[in-house]
Amino acid sequence: MSRFLFVVPPLVGHVNPAVSVAAELTRCGHRAAWAGLPGFVGELAGPDAEVYPCDVPTLPERPAALRGAAALRFLWEEFLVPLAGAMAPGVRRAVEGFRPDVVVADQQTLAGALVAERLGVPYATASTTPAEFSDALDGMPKVAQWTAGLVAELRARLGDPGRTHDPRFSPDLVLSFTTPELAGPGPQLPQLRYVGPAFTGRPAADFPWDWLDEHRATVLVSLGTANTDLGARFLAECAAAARERGRRLQAVLADPGGVLDQESDADLLVLPRIPQLPLLRRASAMVSHAGQNTVAECLWHGVPLVVAPIRDDQPLIAAQVTGAGAGVRVRFGRADRRRIGAALDAVLDGPAYRAAARRVGDSFRAAGGAAAAAAYLEKFAAQKPRAPQESRAPQESRAPQESREPQESRER
Repeated sequence: MSRFLFVVPPLVGHVNPAVSVAAELTRCGHRAAWAGLPGFVGELAGPDAEVYPCDVPTLPERPAALRGAAALRFLWEEFLVPLAGAMAPGVRRAVEGFRPDVVVADQQTLAGALVAERLGVPYATASTTPAEFSDALDGMPKVAQWTAGLVAELRARLGDPGRTHDPRFSPDLVLSFTTPELAGPGPQLPQLRYVGPAFTGRPAADFPWDWLDEHRATVLVSLGTANTDLGARFLAECAAAARERGRRLQAVLADPGGVLDQESDADLLVLPRIPQLPLLRRASAMVSHAGQNTVAECLWHGVPLVVAPIRDDQPLIAAQVTGAGAGVRVRFGRADRRRIGAALDAVLDGPAYRAAARRVGDSFRAAGGAAAAAAYLEKFAAQKPRAPQESRAPQESRAPQESREPQESRER
């Protein structure tokens, strides 16, 4: 039996894949624990999860107008660096208390990698977003130099100052929850392993299944749970585009914030929550903000997309969808019912989009998902001896905490 400590940020899209991998490791007889925000992790990993508490700063709302270098600066200064500093003491207590054989550090949770290297514990990187593999900095050498400086400062405070590699990429094992069929050619890292998406169960939402008309195409529309304040205009235009095509399709639209003034009818069903995974088995297309989890779920089911990225890594994911031939991109801020409708017509009428979506979905299944990730971690734990820690005495007085506090997070 090996012990695996998962260090995760308070972001649903980053924790869910780790939950699947931890469950697979547990099924294989290993022990998994967590370092993160207790109530948040407990909501996703279950009430029996062994959670070591970490402080997490208040996550700021990013101004919608930020783009390019300004957006990257905001990500580092307002999120990644403060998160690392706040979580580091809790991560250290977790390592010293749980005594893992391997730390599995989310790529954006730098405290996991840096504390592991300082204490001499092998760590693997869990990469749930393409953002860190992007070549966006290739044309911005000063920004790249500035980012490297921030990492060096964090390492001096939290990690091993003698190390020189980028802590976002474990020198031993990087698990990427996608495949080259979607992501395109990745970085030339010998330790990189593509495992495809790792899905988790979720509470079922009520749905009037008899509303669906089997003689018409079903289109899903969702901007996730983090964009309700921005999506009223776009969702209204999607609803209008769907109604104009009522003879050929019906649309199920998720409106968790209640921002729409729309009545459900035979052509349009508006609900605060939709059972997305079961609906995808019957869907012909989806309009989405290009969130990583939504895109992966659509392509797993061979469903082509109309993508309207809003912020963060969504433009990168949208570019991957169109690059793979599995969807059409529209501009979130400017797309009207005409443009959205034309994009829907394209993915519904063009068999190449569905064929590409199925091709990517086939690659996901072949990659192995959570089972493959767990197998790589098992092998890594067996091959990588643990170095002595600076503090080897387990701190049993710092017991893991379970929490029922409400889940407050953002999907990334």
